[in-house]
Amino acid sequence: MKSAAAAAVRSAFLEYFVERGHTARPSSSLVPADDPTLIFTNAGMVQFKGIFLGEEKVAFDRAVTSQRCVRAGGKHNDLEEVGRTARHHTFFEMLGNFSFGDYFKREAVGYAWELVTEVYGLDPDRLYATVHHTDDEAADYWSSQAGIPPERVHRLGDKDNFWQMADTGPCGPCSELHYDLRGSSAPPPSSTEEFVTLNDAGTILELWNLVFMQYDRSRTGELAPLPAQSVDTGAGLERFAAVLQGADSNFHTDLFAPLLARISDLVGRGYRKTDPESASFRVIADHARAVAFLLADGVVFRNEGRGYVLRRILRRAVRHAWLLGRREATLAPVVGRVVDTMAEAFPELDGRRGELVRATELEEERFLATIEGGIGRLSDLMAGSSGTISGSDAFKLYDTYGFPIDLTRIMAAEGGYGVDEAGFRVALEAQRERSRLSRASAADAVRHDWSPALDRVDSEAQSFVGYEVTEADTEVVAASLSEDRVSLILAANPFYREAGGQVSDTGVVAAGEEWKLRVDSVTDANGVSAVSGAFSGPDPATVDLVGAGVRVRVDPDRRLDIKRNHTATHLLHAALRETLGEHVAQKGSLVAPDRLRFDFSHPAPLAAEELALIEHAVNERIWAGNPVETELRPLHEARASGAMALFGEKYGEVVRVVEIRGVSIELCGGTHVANTGEIGLFRIVSESGVGAGLRRIEALTGRGAFAFLSEREAALLSVSEALRTSPANLTGRVESLIRERKELGELLAELRASGGGAREAVRKELVTGNGKAFVYAGVELPCHTPADARSWGDRFLGMIGSGIAVLAAELPGGRRSLFTFVSGDLVGEGLHAGEVVREVAALTGGRGGGRPHMAQGGVGDPDQVGDALRAGEKIVLAKLEAGAGE
Repeated sequence: MKSAAAAAVRSAFLEYFVERGHTARPSSSLVPADDPTLIFTNAGMVQFKGIFLGEEKVAFDRAVTSQRCVRAGGKHNDLEEVGRTARHHTFFEMLGNFSFGDYFKREAVGYAWELVTEVYGLDPDRLYATVHHTDDEAADYWSSQAGIPPERVHRLGDKDNFWQMADTGPCGPCSELHYDLRGSSAPPPSSTEEFVTLNDAGTILELWNLVFMQYDRSRTGELAPLPAQSVDTGAGLERFAAVLQGADSNFHTDLFAPLLARISDLVGRGYRKTDPESASFRVIADHARAVAFLLADGVVFRNEGRGYVLRRILRRAVRHAWLLGRREATLAPVVGRVVDTMAEAFPELDGRRGELVRATELEEERFLATIEGGIGRLSDLMAGSSGTISGSDAFKLYDTYGFPIDLTRIMAAEGGYGVDEAGFRVALEAQRERSRLSRASAADAVRHDWSPALDRVDSEAQSFVGYEVTEADTEVVAASLSEDRVSLILAANPFYREAGGQVSDTGVVAAGEEWKLRVDSVTDANGVSAVSGAFSGPDPATVDLVGAGVRVRVDPDRRLDIKRNHTATHLLHAALRETLGEHVAQKGSLVAPDRLRFDFSHPAPLAAEELALIEHAVNERIWAGNPVETELRPLHEARASGAMALFGEKYGEVVRVVEIRGVSIELCGGTHVANTGEIGLFRIVSESGVGAGLRRIEALTGRGAFAFLSEREAALLSVSEALRTSPANLTGRVESLIRERKELGELLAELRASGGGAREAVRKELVTGNGKAFVYAGVELPCHTPADARSWGDRFLGMIGSGIAVLAAELPGGRRSLFTFVSGDLVGEGLHAGEVVREVAALTGGRGGGRPHMAQGGVGDPDQVGDALRAGEKIVLAKLEAGAGE
């Protein structure tokens, strides 16, 4: 190969197999499609699982991919090993070639051997193969076709060399290609046992796994030949890059070098692989890749499922940044560097740098707000325990400070303590049960104590008439009492029950003058709708509710507002697809009387011009007065007509189609206006991101839109009066104020840089024992950002010629940071800013470090800053005297 860069390794792999008839397939999402057995995509074969199982037919029988993978949850979980070893990662790329009933062992072995020896140029004498102990065929191919001597082909058991997708189904032996990192002069292992020992030690490295799917395992464990034999291979790009670049660790390749360099910039000192703190550099670099790609694939930070694993990864990285002395967002800028270096290979990242960095930064800031308190609390718990942190205390760390249990376990272990994880799980489950019961309490009223028994009430006992009317005379077929609420099931029900994003109706059920139910909730009860609310009249327990004739009335104004918003949602969906492209798909919605909310897939924030076009398109269709038609159709006919369905929704054989002629056709069970003109007006009030690749628009219609515009006009008049100008001249007046503010800001920055507001704890002209004169200054300075402190340091060094300053910066939010600045001549005398700030910070209970000329540290106890600055004088003199004596 001309280049051993990881990008070249990836390209060479893909090109090699494309030239041999393979179809290059893009990497699938890290979120597996329609596969509840996996939390993340963890291997290249995941996107082809349906093909291997015979459930999916494709036009190709050979494929090649570079698949992004994450192993940080479930069966494959490498999270706690990351940073400690040379090879473990949460995120990695798996190179793979696949055959679906086409070629088999002979070709797979031949391809692998030719690629690694002739394309990648690896020394054949340093390559070994392993096969399943029963697989004579593969063993023969490695020797006869690849030329590996039989003594370098090792036979292993099921644990190492047999693969199966599940307890039953496709499975087969696998064969692995290994590389000897010891060099060509190292003697080969004398036995399979020695080979396994060297492999476990990492000196003989597994590079590529070839899986031969040739059997179908039955429930009884018997193996029967598959009618079509397939090949699934996987090779880690990071490992190949390390071998080809001669690196002793995956982290010391060009895949990670830019990330480690960025971390070095942030912490103010270089990465040294033998330092104990180097593991923290590696954790941050690895986790930044996982966070960037998980966010890009639509995973969002949550307290459950995939989102919780993502949150754990980020918080583990934040803790390691904390160990490096960082007290501000660190992972976010490293995520930015991931995007910079990986966007060419993975278009999913392209153009989304700001979005991914900001999402990471917000989550980091949330955890940074609690991590210090959590660390302090854990220290207190360890000091007061007999060796084990209780499950309830571990849960409090999770619940109050956001500490995942694995983070608590790691930190406790570092102090020699254990954690009662079983007790933690009990406490966590108890909280979940409390939450479940709380959520269920509102629904209990329609689930218990029905009269007659609810199981005798089915869907035939009720008809929904809400599409046709909002008032009806009907009777009560079942009732339930719960404290001060009553729930009824009506024979004819005009109340819409929440579904498809549309909220439920409200209204009144009345039995003449005898009693009245003010309906505020419509819920599901055994497949029929139950209306619930406050009862007025005699004690409902004394009233014969079942069989009572009643007049029911849906709130007409509220229903009309909901209909306006629902039809406007369809118009908005159509306008988005026309303006942004057909990739736009609905991902969720809320249709309420006072607003509508629409979530959709789109990779970037919408520009103001795009929003204006979309809003104008919706209003044009409103003012055109297009009829809105609804019809029941068989599902296959509706789909054939182009009706859009909501992804993930399940539909019956007959569906309701809502069509705005020439504009939109969708499957929808909601209520709509008869003509778009009834909507009146449409106004977008916000556009925002709610996850990677997920945008949200909130809008108003009808009277809500008019009220919004009226409020805006009133606010405009109020601001104009306050600025003593007219609305027509307001823009010019504001621009003038912005210019004035900018000029004042520049003046303030100049004052800060020149020491304006500085309080000198000490400033002395000192002389070392060998006669070297210099200035020492210990200063406290209000700063808006760390950049103000650095500007002051540059000015200080430019003014004094020879000297050192220790600056305590007072940052917004009560934060304190220490900075040390050393002139070049004192650096030449052996004075190191990083060493000085480390010792000064320690006097406050903080930590620090950095480069010889400039370094940064944290402040533990702000009350100790003044004394620490004054003590810095002695620290500096002692270091200069020690340097002079060497």
